[in-house]
Amino acid sequence: MSEFSVIGEIANVELIARGTGVRDRARLNRLYGRARWRKLKGRALVRLSNGHIRRAELHWYEAHGIGRREMKRKRYLD
Repeated sequence: MSEFSVIGEIANVELIARGTGVRDRARLNRLYGRARWRKLKGRALVRLSNGHIRRAELHWYEAHGIGRREMKRKRYLD
C-alpha cells in the first residue's frame, strides 16, 4: 500500500504549470509518453497507511489520454 489513498473527490483544483513551465516535462515524456503535461494541485481527504483520515493538499501531473501521475501529499490542512 502506498503512503496514502485519496477518499472521494479532489476539490479546489488549481493549475500550477503547463507546457514548457513543467520542469519535469522531459522525464514525464520519457516515462509515460509525449503529451501536453500540466501540474495541478487540489485538496482532498486522504487515508494514511496507518488508517488515519486527514485533509491534505495534493500535487500531481496530468495529461490528456494519460491521466493523473505521481500524486504527492504536500501538507496537511487540519
